[in-house]
Amino acid sequence: MLENDLVLARFLDAEGARLTDDDVAQLDALLDLSDNALWDLIAGRAEPVDARLRPLVERLRSI
Repeated sequence: MLENDLVLARFLDAEGARLTDDDVAQLDALLDLSDNALWDLIAGRAEPVDARLRPLVERLRSI
């Protein structure tokens, strides 16, 4: 989905060099979601089931 690609590209451009191993693991978990489920999280229409993903989702939303 183009919207996901745009947000993820901006996020990685802005924060990619500062990602921790935990951030990368969380991002990997988010990328396992379907495009629509990921977009719902980024767009704020859904909240992550796994509370550990919430900080990364918030960072993606702020991009």
